[in-house]
Amino acid sequence: MSRYTLRILLVEDHPFQLLATQCLLKSYGFDQLTPVENAEQAIRTMIQSEQPFDLMLCDQCLPDLPGLELVEIASRRRYVTRAILLSGLPAEDLIKLTTQASQRNLPLLGYLSKPLNKDELERLISSTFNV
Repeated sequence: MSRYTLRILLVEDHPFQLLATQCLLKSYGFDQLTPVENAEQAIRTMIQSEQPFDLMLCDQCLPDLPGLELVEIASRRRYVTRAILLSGLPAEDLIKLTTQASQRNLPLLGYLSKPLNKDELERLISSTFNV
C-alpha cells in the first residue's frame, strides 16, 4: 500500500539510474512514479497528464535538453509544482545551477549528487511536502 500520494515524474536517461531511483522511491512508499528517459518523453508525458506533477526529479545532463531548461519549461507551463536536479557534476557546478534557478524564479528544491544518497533524498522531499 502506498504511504504517499505525491505524483512524481522521474527523468533519467541512464537505465540503471532510472531503475535504482525508482526502487529507492518505492522503498519510501512513493508509488505514483512516472519514469521517462529524456526531455522529449517528459514533455509529452506532462502534456498528456490531467494534472500537474507534484515533483519532478530530473537528471541535469539529459541527451536532448539540460535538466534546468526542462524544469523551466515544465514550471512555466505549470506541468510541475517542484523539482530536484540529479547530477554527477561537481558540487560547485550544481550550486551555480541552483543560483540560476533562483534568479529565474524556478521551483527548484535543490540538487542531489549521484549516486543518490537516500537520506538526502528523503530530507529534500519530506521537508517540502511534510511527508
